[in-house]
Amino acid sequence: MNSPVRRGLATAAHGKLRSAVSVSNTELPNLPEGSSSPRRPHFDKILIANRGEIACRVIRTAKKLGIKTVAVYSEVDADSLHVLEADEAYCIGPAPSAESYLRIDRIIDVCRKSGAQAVHPGYGFLSENARFAERLAEEGIVFIGPPSSAIVSMGSKRDLSPLVLAAGVPCVPGYHGADQDPQLLFAEAAKIGYPVLIKAIHGGGGKGMRVVSQPNDFMDQLESAKRESLKAFGDQNVLVERFIERPRHVEVQVFADAMGGVVSLWERDCSVQRRNQKIIEEAPAPGLSPELRADLSDKAIAAARAVNYVGAGTVEFIFDNDTQKFYFMEMNTRLQVEHPVTEMITGLDLVDWQLEVAAGNPLPLSQSDIPLVGHAFEARIYAENPRNDFLPDSGSLVYLSTPTPTHIFAPPLPPPSSEAMQPTHRTPDTSCAVIPSLRLEQGFTQGAQIGVFYDPMIAKLVVHGRDRTEALRVLRRGLEEYKVVGVSTNIDFLHTLAGNDAFIKGDVETGFIKKHYADLFPLVNEPSPEILAQASLYVALRDMSTCNASQSPWVSLGARRFNGEVYERTITLSMDESPGRNISVMVSQISPGYFNVTVQNPSGAPFTFTSVAAQLTSPTTLTAFSRRTTIVSQPVPASAFTTSNITERLHIFTADGSKTTLALPSPSWLASLGKDVLAASKGALRAPMPSLVVEVKVTVGDKVEKGQVVVVLESMKTETVIRSEVAGIVKAVGCTKGEMVEEGRELVDIDAGV
Repeated sequence: MNSPVRRGLATAAHGKLRSAVSVSNTELPNLPEGSSSPRRPHFDKILIANRGEIACRVIRTAKKLGIKTVAVYSEVDADSLHVLEADEAYCIGPAPSAESYLRIDRIIDVCRKSGAQAVHPGYGFLSENARFAERLAEEGIVFIGPPSSAIVSMGSKRDLSPLVLAAGVPCVPGYHGADQDPQLLFAEAAKIGYPVLIKAIHGGGGKGMRVVSQPNDFMDQLESAKRESLKAFGDQNVLVERFIERPRHVEVQVFADAMGGVVSLWERDCSVQRRNQKIIEEAPAPGLSPELRADLSDKAIAAARAVNYVGAGTVEFIFDNDTQKFYFMEMNTRLQVEHPVTEMITGLDLVDWQLEVAAGNPLPLSQSDIPLVGHAFEARIYAENPRNDFLPDSGSLVYLSTPTPTHIFAPPLPPPSSEAMQPTHRTPDTSCAVIPSLRLEQGFTQGAQIGVFYDPMIAKLVVHGRDRTEALRVLRRGLEEYKVVGVSTNIDFLHTLAGNDAFIKGDVETGFIKKHYADLFPLVNEPSPEILAQASLYVALRDMSTCNASQSPWVSLGARRFNGEVYERTITLSMDESPGRNISVMVSQISPGYFNVTVQNPSGAPFTFTSVAAQLTSPTTLTAFSRRTTIVSQPVPASAFTTSNITERLHIFTADGSKTTLALPSPSWLASLGKDVLAASKGALRAPMPSLVVEVKVTVGDKVEKGQVVVVLESMKTETVIRSEVAGIVKAVGCTKGEMVEEGRELVDIDAGV
């Protein structure tokens, strides 16, 4: 299980750890601020107890500093990018995180075998696990993070409130007690007044969090929040707080060393969220006055000092748009997913800072020396379907084309002018001649598998500009150049969001998506005649180029040649979401490289393009209509014919970055074979993705109503509730609690109308 994999030039190292650096950061001497003691050297080798893009991010900084890296991976991650980029890598167990990435014993065993002197936990998994930090200290291995005492203090929202209140940091009114009796919590919610927020006392990322608008929903939402919290953090205790109607999520990046130095690296706005999880972040927060920025930074520093914090941390605040007041929400004792936007406006490498502090050195800069230049955005690219309530997706990255990064790390920025007022009283510098820049933080390459066991984030697109307007322009362009086939993504949604008028104005809040839903999810228009013509030309040119090769009959049939030169073919297309509504397109070659194309659109008169110059310049590039268009073919597996009458999907990426997916229907003789199967499946509820069955709420013979919950699934750390689409009697149950089910598995069959 712990066999090493050789990566790069390094091999597994054995032997004792160097005593000079093999100490917990809780054991470092508490030197006075500004001490001139000799600088401690960096570690020789570190282990990254994580996966995906954050593991790759840490590896890049380590390589820059000449530090060797050790990766750990689960069995399904054997070919992952972080495994390939590390100097050496060790398998630590099966796919479920509880059997691999959460196994403290196995990670420590790899530390011993590899000779790693320190562990970087990334984010998620064990990054905020105090016991993990303690066990590493017992083994003489440095935890690149805060002391375990700070993790304990900051990890419990219930225990933390008195500490931060004593430090002068305001908190949201609510119940933070230890008594978890449901009836007591229900009574406390009534005292607070609805709507209320139920929130897990441990963890973050929106897990174990539910908004309750009325008393009748409280108990169901409480049960759901406790269940999710227990699975995510191993603790089902919750608190109940007043729910602020129009909040913004504003957080401050703090950094502290073991000598008592604490600084703010300014704030980020992470208000636009779905499922209580961030999807786009920016720094600095739009619309904040220098006075408010200073107040936020000072309060965040006070919160960090209250628990003797060391390392990178994020103090999160709820900002009330209506009152312009802010309240402490929680502190994340780790590097955040969105840390790159802070790096871009400061010109710093926060992983480098983490390593510096973990080695026992003071903070590299004082508060007065930290830049605040320009504006930055981070867009999280997720495998999910925004039009289906952001349901996570899984599958292979069949095709991946990304914008070209201008930088690997944040480019250096000039220090602030000597005219700055108090150290935290700062206005963003937009006068510098900042060259727009783009970074790509990713953990997957083309062909990689996005599985069901972990978070569905594919990558992070990070941009920086002279001001917010310029940064948004760079972000939109980057999203237009980001193309993915194989899984549903939120790229189109992010592009729409980045062009939304309210977002452009900086009028953000956590309910932004719900408030602007109609603008963010406009009706899907039928594909234009030009897009249909492009798709048909692609198919015709592709098949013409292979006409002498062996072809399947439904590709070759229907094409006619005259005098050996003229080619004519009718191609049938359909919208992927509406496979039964077909569109016929006639493609006629009038001379080499030139075509007439007639689109027989059912909703209007035929549309003809004449003398279109077209050619395939690559397997995925069509040059036609005076532009290059990316078109990617995705064959449909034969096993899918029982639920779909298509043989191939075509993904067309237009110049503005939008993606249109069209389908090539199966021939009529093949489609007829599946009709009986399709008819028989009516009324059956199927798994929308590979999932774990959390709960089955019905048995055979039960009477159910339309909309009633029948099954609860979990995929990629997100619960999905399956509801009956009809009223009737349960005829069959095809799953059990705790079972892994594949996409399309029939979960429950309901006999409608009985």
